[in-house]
Amino acid sequence: MPARFRHFAINADDVPRAKSFYEAVFGWRFEPWGPPDFYQVKNAGDGFGGALQHRREIKPGVKMAGYEATLGVEDLKATIAAVEARGGKIVMPPYRIDGVGELIYFEDTEGNLVGAMQYEPGVFD
Repeated sequence: MPARFRHFAINADDVPRAKSFYEAVFGWRFEPWGPPDFYQVKNAGDGFGGALQHRREIKPGVKMAGYEATLGVEDLKATIAAVEARGGKIVMPPYRIDGVGELIYFEDTEGNLVGAMQYEPGVFD
C-alpha cells in the first residue's frame, strides 16, 4: 500500500505567537497535548492530523525549518530498508509515541527531512 500523508507540524520559535497567527488567519483550533507548548490542530482537515510545536533538532545541528510532513506507512522496518537501499539516510531512529505509533525521520536523496510513522490501529478512524 502506498504511504499516505497523515500528519503535518508547524515548527515555531514562539509557539504562542504562531498559535495566535493560525487561529486568526485560518480559524484553526488548538488543544494542548503532551509536552508544554505542544498543541494538536483540531480542525485543519479530515483524515490527517496536525500539530504546533517548538522548533527542534531533527539531527545534530539541523533544526526543522518549515512545515514538517509525516507519511503513514504499514511497515516501518520495510520503509527504513527501502530508504537506505535507495540512497536516503535515517536521521532519527525509531521513536515510540505511546498511543500513536512508531516514528522515524529520514533525509531523502535531495536533502529533505521527512517523517514516516507506523500508526497504531484506530489513530485515524
